[in-house]
Amino acid sequence: MSVIRFGIALVTALCLSVSAHAQEPTKIRFTLDWKYQGLHAYIFWAKDKGYFAKEGLDVSIDQGTGSAATVSRIVSGTYDAGFGDMNAIIQLAGTKPGQQPVMVYMIYNTPPFALIVKKDSPIKTLKDLEGKKMGTPAGGAAGVLFAALAKSNGIDPDKVPVVNMQPQLQEQMLVKGDVDFSAIFTVTSYANLIGMKMDPLKDFRWFYYSDYGIDLYSNGIMVSKALITEKPKAVAGLVRALNKAMIEVAANPAAGVKEMLKVEPLMNGDIEVKRLEYALKTHFVSKETDANGLGDVSDARMEKAIKLLADTYKLPNTPAVKDVFDRSFLPPKAERTLKLRF
Repeated sequence: MSVIRFGIALVTALCLSVSAHAQEPTKIRFTLDWKYQGLHAYIFWAKDKGYFAKEGLDVSIDQGTGSAATVSRIVSGTYDAGFGDMNAIIQLAGTKPGQQPVMVYMIYNTPPFALIVKKDSPIKTLKDLEGKKMGTPAGGAAGVLFAALAKSNGIDPDKVPVVNMQPQLQEQMLVKGDVDFSAIFTVTSYANLIGMKMDPLKDFRWFYYSDYGIDLYSNGIMVSKALITEKPKAVAGLVRALNKAMIEVAANPAAGVKEMLKVEPLMNGDIEVKRLEYALKTHFVSKETDANGLGDVSDARMEKAIKLLADTYKLPNTPAVKDVFDRSFLPPKAERTLKLRF
């Protein structure tokens, strides 16, 4: 082979190598907040419909062990992104500033925390809670935040005895009368009560924390600071893909859950559709999302939420909104507008 032909072959090989390297997708390790549920349908929709791939992403998705655990999983470096709790981000930012991941797309515009009582309960108002037994898993967010709810509504939390139980027993103990009311994660209890052949809304009364002064945000898409710094285009692509999937799944929750059944065939599809529809109507879509679009937050409301958490948990530092939320990766509002059809 002549020197010239060898040179051409070498240059060609190098160009092909560089081109192939440039086209390699960015790998993102993504953790859910919990076991597979219909609530996660939009994430798998984005993967199965090729939206991640279109953005040059290779996203692997693992089940989670809790909304707060998503934060620690990302901080440890095991995961690059995930679906988890804003309040856990704020708590970490308040205790170890700079270590927290950053939320880039809010999903739970209203928090999934509530108190529930049986329909025939003598508890008609929050003031009636004094002297009644509250059921909550140890460390459960709704139970922990009960003190703040009580303070905001003139209730003495010391007059409310607490009964701790395993999470899977919470609804059963309420129905049996072992406790008078339960502090719950709404989307979980809603589905569990349906599974118990009960009507969550007709057989129980719900006191949503957001209706009584605890106007927090909750779960959304968060990413590591390293991913933001090193691969901002990947973050923007991740948000774009998930937003597109959320809009499409909200238009047809049953189709979204059908995708989830491919991932977890043992899932009860009917219950998961109802869970997803409930979450969309009750927590994902609100007057605020009508005004600002999905994924965004109100800075003024977030500041109040941060102060509430700083006071409740006695955080040594009070983070700024920019420390925990970054809207710069959001698609235009027109692409994040959602009007439910059910």
